Amino acid sequence: MVDIISKMSSLDLTGKIALVTGGGTGIGLMIAKSLSINGAKVYITGRRLEVLQKTTAELSNYGFIPLQMDVTDKGSIHTAVQVIEQAEGKLDILVNNAGITGTFFPFVTDRSSPQNANMGDSLFAQDTFDEWAEVYHTNTAGPFFVTMGFLSLLKRGACLRKGETSSVINISSGCGLSNLSMGYFNYGCTKAAIHHLTKAMATEFGLSRIPVRVNCISPGVFPSQLAGTADQVAKWITEVSPGAVNVAPALRAGREEEIGMAAVLLSSSAGEFINGIIMPIDGGHDLVNP
Repeated sequence: MVDIISKMSSLDLTGKIALVTGGGTGIGLMIAKSLSINGAKVYITGRRLEVLQKTTAELSNYGFIPLQMDVTDKGSIHTAVQVIEQAEGKLDILVNNAGITGTFFPFVTDRSSPQNANMGDSLFAQDTFDEWAEVYHTNTAGPFFVTMGFLSLLKRGACLRKGETSSVINISSGCGLSNLSMGYFNYGCTKAAIHHLTKAMATEFGLSRIPVRVNCISPGVFPSQLAGTADQVAKWITEVSPGAVNVAPALRAGREEEIGMAAVLLSSSAGEFINGIIMPIDGGHDLVNP
């Protein structure tokens, strides 16, 4: 019994302050719920304040605190940092989840289409530099500037817990690990960049004795605004998703608690020895779609 209680308490986040970007919907909300259930006080951020307020009201039992923040705007990030500093004086957990996919080009994965036969001309005509810049701004530069903006508060959080560290979790995608574009060339590139950014920040923080660990979760298919509703993603249990080669060995979409508890592990004392990893939570999808 003592061992069981000890194991449970190692995942306890009581007293910790967490901030989840893009926390009003989808995977961000799944993670925010698990962090709250395990004791953390959770701020959910996003560009659309009305979405955050609606989520907070509908899920009032979680005690979320809505905080408007645009991860592509340094002024907005700075304002959010000031809010957390004044209200809490520290931050213990930062989840960089906010992201966008960019434009899906179905002809890339439709090998029989006329546009696929002229893929270069089609993509050159339809894709834009501005689109690539926007996806990189949100998915790669955003997590960098948010982390750096909150780093002093994360350090302060760690210093208040003797012998422990604070946790940054970047949310990536299986598209960043697979060689398949899935019809989103720029999206996969931004997520591969997040993998490198995760390791670079973990390394530099470690070398500089900054008590902040940085890890990355690479989700597979979970019901969300990006992937679709539960009904829409249900077909991927038995069918190959667009652009992929095989179905995931798990033969189902991910469940809320599976990705949520991965974040809890990385944020808790049980995860203190985990730093700089890329953790696929995808039912084995990328194992069979390399």
